[in-house]
Amino acid sequence: MKLISWNVNGIRAIQKKGFIELIHKLDADVIGLQETKAQDNQVIEALADLEGYHVYSNSAIRKGYSGTAILSKTEPINVSYDIGIEEHDQEGRVITAEFQSFYLVNTYVPNSGSELARLEYRQTWDKALLTYMQELEKTKPVLLCGDLNVAHRPIDLARPKANYNRSAGFTEQEIAGIDAYIDAGYVDTFRLHHPETIKYSWWSYRAGARAKNIGWRIDYFLASQKLVPRVKEACILNDYMGSDHCPVGIDLVTDLS
Repeated sequence: MKLISWNVNGIRAIQKKGFIELIHKLDADVIGLQETKAQDNQVIEALADLEGYHVYSNSAIRKGYSGTAILSKTEPINVSYDIGIEEHDQEGRVITAEFQSFYLVNTYVPNSGSELARLEYRQTWDKALLTYMQELEKTKPVLLCGDLNVAHRPIDLARPKANYNRSAGFTEQEIAGIDAYIDAGYVDTFRLHHPETIKYSWWSYRAGARAKNIGWRIDYFLASQKLVPRVKEACILNDYMGSDHCPVGIDLVTDLS
């Protein structure tokens, strides 16, 4: 089973850049999208020409902002939206698909902001999402995919010293947030398979950052310990254009017998 996660930075914008063709090229069984920046009906409309996938969307109350979606070749057993906490359920940031042997939680984690104005809120978000995942874990293993808006280690961004505790996505508090997931038993699948590889999934649109590969790895698949033996590969697909992020993915053996 091939799973892909991609922050598309506006599904209506990327749709005009050949997104349907890119989906078919990826040929994934399940795709988690973040930052759709569209209402549910607009997501469906943008993907009207996509064949072979069931489409599920969770949009923000605020139009043109945030939003997540899941595309799946196989119809999930169940799809749920948000995490059941009103404070965190206004921006369409979580959509969960239940499959036979695991839950896929697709998320777009809040950015702490250029002045770190949302850093405190971001910390409450991280704790709430982890609690939500641990509740699901009581039923079956969990995969978390999405834009987590944090570089976990210095290897995960091009300029760690310049950004540490200065820039959203590489503060002590945000790093502690992802540490909590790791401490709870979730495994960074890319680092599991590529412990020393320098590769990024997001680049600023400024100053030709992508061409210079001045980037950050902030898009992840975190796997429950029970799923780790089934993760056969993890990848970052730098050659896919259309967004300021690129797709990331894993290959998963789904038979857990």
